[in-house]
Amino acid sequence: MRLLLGFVLSTFWLWEASLSRVYTNHWAVRIPGGPSEADNLASKYGFTNLGQIGGLEHHYHFHHSRVVRRSTFVTRGTHSFIHMDPKVDWAQQQLVKTRVKRHARSDPSYIHLNDPKWSNMWYIHCSDKNSRCRSEMNILAAWQRGYTGRNVVVTILDDAHLASYDVNGNDYDPTPRYDFSNENKHGTRCAGEVAAVANNSHCIVGIAYNARIGGVRMLDGDVTDVVEAKSLGIRPDYIDIYSASWGPDDDGKTVDGPGPLAKQAFELGIKKGRKGLGSIFVWASGNGGRQGDHCSCDGYTNSIYTISVSSTTENGNKPWYLEVCSSTLATTYSSGEFYDRKIVTTDLRQRCTEGHTGTSVSAPMVAGVIALALEANPLISWRDVQHLLVKTSRQAHLKANDWKTNAAGHKVSHLYGFGLVDAEAMVVEAKKWRTVPPQHTCSKTSDRRTRSGCRDQPDQQVVFLEHVVVRVLIVHPRRGDLEISLVSPSGTRSQLLAQRLFDNSNEGFRNWEFMTVHCWGERAEGTWTLEISDSPSQLRNPEVLGKERRNEVQTSIRLNMLPVTKCSDCSFNFYIMFCKKGTNKTYNILHWLCS
Repeated sequence: MRLLLGFVLSTFWLWEASLSRVYTNHWAVRIPGGPSEADNLASKYGFTNLGQIGGLEHHYHFHHSRVVRRSTFVTRGTHSFIHMDPKVDWAQQQLVKTRVKRHARSDPSYIHLNDPKWSNMWYIHCSDKNSRCRSEMNILAAWQRGYTGRNVVVTILDDAHLASYDVNGNDYDPTPRYDFSNENKHGTRCAGEVAAVANNSHCIVGIAYNARIGGVRMLDGDVTDVVEAKSLGIRPDYIDIYSASWGPDDDGKTVDGPGPLAKQAFELGIKKGRKGLGSIFVWASGNGGRQGDHCSCDGYTNSIYTISVSSTTENGNKPWYLEVCSSTLATTYSSGEFYDRKIVTTDLRQRCTEGHTGTSVSAPMVAGVIALALEANPLISWRDVQHLLVKTSRQAHLKANDWKTNAAGHKVSHLYGFGLVDAEAMVVEAKKWRTVPPQHTCSKTSDRRTRSGCRDQPDQQVVFLEHVVVRVLIVHPRRGDLEISLVSPSGTRSQLLAQRLFDNSNEGFRNWEFMTVHCWGERAEGTWTLEISDSPSQLRNPEVLGKERRNEVQTSIRLNMLPVTKCSDCSFNFYIMFCKKGTNKTYNILHWLCS
């Protein structure tokens, strides 16, 4: 084995034919000349301008009715010349993305509710004297303190007037499409968890039952980068929390994430959403446990801008569908084996269901808890919310062999993040929370492996960690054989990637970002060690392996960081990126997102 251009783990280049792509008759176009110019260019090349893409300035959604709706090849014609028009900065024909919904194929006497399924909501209160029942998310206690989500707006990105939109139908009616299979029940179920009305004698009560709820219909059709960007950018001035219980296929072999437009929508949301406090994006961590999937290969749950949420059973056991990764922030109750109870919620056609399952359950639960915290303190930022979850989530009775205490005193696990959410603790802490400093950016490029942490820039000195992101370029004959770990200067080990049995791809990782929250609150200075392990499986082609590839190969890279001047309240996100610079040279770019 040899290293080529950073972390390129291969003695050869071998690329298999890419999976069949499906092109649509929709385009994303960047035109700096404004809406009128966009209309003129759309007309010139035979398109219809469907308007700006969410809140992305100068980005427009074009549609061409004479181009086939779905095709396995890029279409050609006079419309394709729009790429070369000098008034167009950038244009991209939209590809269909595979996105799957992530359902798995205190004293209650003070609360008086007439909703018929109230007694079945074991995850909020225990009324059946069942010794297995553990209601440790303290939602009831938060209600008893007077917090019910009032004046907070939550939108479900699946299925309230101003908080809703139909991206698939390009109109303001997000009503799910009914069919005999009730395929589009997912969003309705998630919405009920958050904000089902209390005391209306129907079904259940939502965690934030006085919050305003909206729905964005965007999964009932072809999902493209434009569709996702529009959905993530719906009314950021009005919507506080976006909850998403979907993502790339959890098949144990997919590596996928947001496209360039969706990435911009995330960044715009955290910068301008909620009048500058930042939109809050909550994401289900994934249901690929049985396929040996790893949520670090999901670019949505792996983002610093999202709150990735895991699940546990009523007994605190690991559910069969659970994915393990270092980006998970917190956990809620959900379903488990056939004998474990599931979640009750609203369903299509004015019905209830007692069969809601998977990590799809957990994202809207956390969205509801965050809504309670926002009622307690509407001025907390998107980063404050993450800090509150880190501080208040608890190990409780969650069973995992990898619980550890990091150098900042936080207990954390690859299965459950910082533990089970605690709604009462969230509202109590939010009420008295002191906002963390604004996020700054410090970028250094150097061939040296020792970094000062912006020591020469007093306003951007780095002391304490939030997220740590590692960007790698790896070429490899079988991606599923790789394991990657990061060890912080304090000795905290994060598994960034585990082996994946079904991942036979030879595409490796092309500037893929892995993220860990396990170093949260630790000091940044010292030696960072990135370990890459290549354990050849029987599935690797022996003709390709070569004799030197039949045994496990490990490599590690250490990066030293000089101590920085102490500051009283300073946090940051640390990016390690490995890129090529010339021939046979490596260099490291460290992006410090400092406070």
